[in-house]
Amino acid sequence: MRTPRLAGLGLAAMATAAITLAGCGDGGSAAPGASASAPGAGVTASASGSAADPAAVEALTKATSQLGTTSFKVTASSGPGFKLTGQVDPAQGVGTADLAATGPNAEVSVKTLLAGQDLYLQVPGITKAGTWTHVDVARLPEGANVGLRPGQIDPVNTSNLLSSSTDVHATGGNAYAGTLDLTKAIGLAGVSQVTIDESGAQAQKVPFTAGLDDQGRLAELTVQIPAMNGQAAQPLEVLYSDYGVPVTVTKPAASEVTEAPDSLYTSLGS
Repeated sequence: MRTPRLAGLGLAAMATAAITLAGCGDGGSAAPGASASAPGAGVTASASGSAADPAAVEALTKATSQLGTTSFKVTASSGPGFKLTGQVDPAQGVGTADLAATGPNAEVSVKTLLAGQDLYLQVPGITKAGTWTHVDVARLPEGANVGLRPGQIDPVNTSNLLSSSTDVHATGGNAYAGTLDLTKAIGLAGVSQVTIDESGAQAQKVPFTAGLDDQGRLAELTVQIPAMNGQAAQPLEVLYSDYGVPVTVTKPAASEVTEAPDSLYTSLGS
């Protein structure tokens, strides 16, 4: 979604931008096993000029609530320059995510590993090959997007993202649509203040569609992010699958870990 803004960045700076692309708002610091993204509060029926369908609200709320209670796989993409894949288990507080981001002059892959309260990154230009960078979650700047973090381990944070919708309605069997107010979702799914500012009034009425599987679980979500910087719009497309499949995460050995430098926290806050 912000891939065009990667142009001209050096590798280390691009890696930091890629972490921001990974999407996720500030989800707090709940303990392992805490539900992700406030399950059950994902969609609202409160109206602000547009009426929501209560049955549609209930269906999507139930669907997104499962993202906080069972393991799943997620794949998110936005145009040819951004792809994120992750496997997480909110109940155990563990997960992994791989991000690939490309720009006109460079490309980068960032890996994230979450094990309880410990967050590890592999960031080109910061992390030595074959090691991990340990992040002090308490030092992350407000709104910093790092893909996974304790208490908020859906890399797209769909439940909170959909909470800005007030007009969700059914469009067919297990299919729903509505609009999102991105001004209420800064920091979610890669939505930054820059995105909001460059989108103008369009940011307050961004269309989305969602589809559920035959068990009422969220299967797909598409958000029509507005065009920016004179470039064509690149929708955020998210797929959820592999519900209930075990996710195994092993903490790296102490000899393979270094603490994140001050520059990483500074970059994430910029």
